[in-house]
Amino acid sequence: MPSPPITNDIRTLRFLAGEMTQAELGERVGVTRQTIAAIEQGKYSPTLETAFRIAQVFAKPLEEVFQWQEKRAE
Repeated sequence: MPSPPITNDIRTLRFLAGEMTQAELGERVGVTRQTIAAIEQGKYSPTLETAFRIAQVFAKPLEEVFQWQEKRAE
């Protein structure tokens, strides 16, 4: 299965937020650590609500946390 066309800077933002763990972020957002790990690794695209909640935790605009990688026609 191809990875979603969404990339993110969650790992960097967690580090800059006092080395927040995936579990801590998951608790603050309302998802599991495993979900945060999958989103962070690009294996899963978050729901829009989850994406906004993650951005809110870091006090960043959505576009600074998630980036859309448009696929180009070959």
